[in-house]
Amino acid sequence: MKISFSETEPAEEEYFEKELRTHQIEFCAGVADAAPDSEGLSIFINSKIDACFLAEHPALKLIATRSTTHDHIQVEACNRRGITVCSVGSYGDNTVPEHIFALILALCRKLRPAMEVAAGKRFSYGELRGVELHGKTLGVVGTGRIGRQVLRLAKAFGMETVGCDSHRDPKAAEALGFRYVSFQRMLRMADFISINVPLTSTTYHLFRQETFAGCRRGLILINTARGAIVDSEALIEALDSGIVAGAGLDVLEDERVMRKKAAHILTEQILERLHDSSDPVEPRGHDALRHIAFNSHEAIDRINRTTVDNIKNFLAGTPQNVIGMAKPEPH
Repeated sequence: MKISFSETEPAEEEYFEKELRTHQIEFCAGVADAAPDSEGLSIFINSKIDACFLAEHPALKLIATRSTTHDHIQVEACNRRGITVCSVGSYGDNTVPEHIFALILALCRKLRPAMEVAAGKRFSYGELRGVELHGKTLGVVGTGRIGRQVLRLAKAFGMETVGCDSHRDPKAAEALGFRYVSFQRMLRMADFISINVPLTSTTYHLFRQETFAGCRRGLILINTARGAIVDSEALIEALDSGIVAGAGLDVLEDERVMRKKAAHILTEQILERLHDSSDPVEPRGHDALRHIAFNSHEAIDRINRTTVDNIKNFLAGTPQNVIGMAKPEPH
C-alpha cells in the first residue's frame, strides 16, 4: 500500500518507516503535497480534507488522522467515496489535564511577568502577587475522559468543582465529587473555566460576547480544545473590560475560521492585544502556546502506536477506531 504522511517529525518518520516497512511510505510537508496515487493517508489536525482534495486523490482508501477530533476532515464526503476514516480514540487523558493546570498556575502566580522582569528594574512583590486555587470554583465544560481528569486534579488543589455536559453521568459526578450545573449557572459561579469539548456546529463560538456578559467577573478561561470555540474578538473585549482576568489559550481560531471573519482579525493582533496588560495587580493576561497541550513523549508514543495499529487493522480487514461508515458512491 502506498501511504502518505503529513505533519511529521524525523523521530516519527523513523518509527513509521520501521513499523510499515513492507509498504511504500512517503512524507510530505503538507497534505497538499501528498501523491495523487496514495491509497493511505495519515494526517494531523492542520491538514484539511475536503471533497476537492478527495477528487484530486482518487486512489484513497484510508485516512488515519493522528488525533481524537476530526473537525478537519469532511467525513461524510469520505464516506460517500468509500474511504475509511480512523482516529486515535484516546492519548492525552493525563497529558492535557496536566497542561491545563500548568496554564492555570502560570496565570495565577504570574510566572511569565515574573520571568520577564527586566534586569535592573525595581522588584515589586505587589505587582507579582498571585492568587490561591484552594477554595476557588472550577467549571469544566465537557466531562469526558480529559474533563474528568481535570476535575480530579482540581480536588487535589482543594477547589470546588462543577461540570457542564449535554450527556451527564451521575455516577462519575458522585465518584469525583463534582456537581452538574447548567452552562449559564456555571458562568455565574466559576472562578476558572476549562473548555474540554470538540468543535462542532453547537460549540462554535460557544464563548462569545453574550457568554462573557454572563460570566462571573474576574474569570480565568482555559482553552486546550479548539480555537474556534472562543470568539477571539469577544475575548479581547472581555479582557479589556476585566470580565476575564486571564486567558490560557493552547489554541486560537485557525485559518479556516479566520477566512469567515473580517480581514483585520489576525492571530498576531490577537496575541499582541491579549498579551498586553495594563493592570499589574490583577492576574489579567494571556498565554498562547501554539497547541502543545497534547505534546508529551508518552502521548506522542500512544498516538503513533495507535495510528500504526489503525493502518494494519484496516489492511487486515478489521478496521478499528472508525469514524462514520464508509459507503461507496454508486456507479
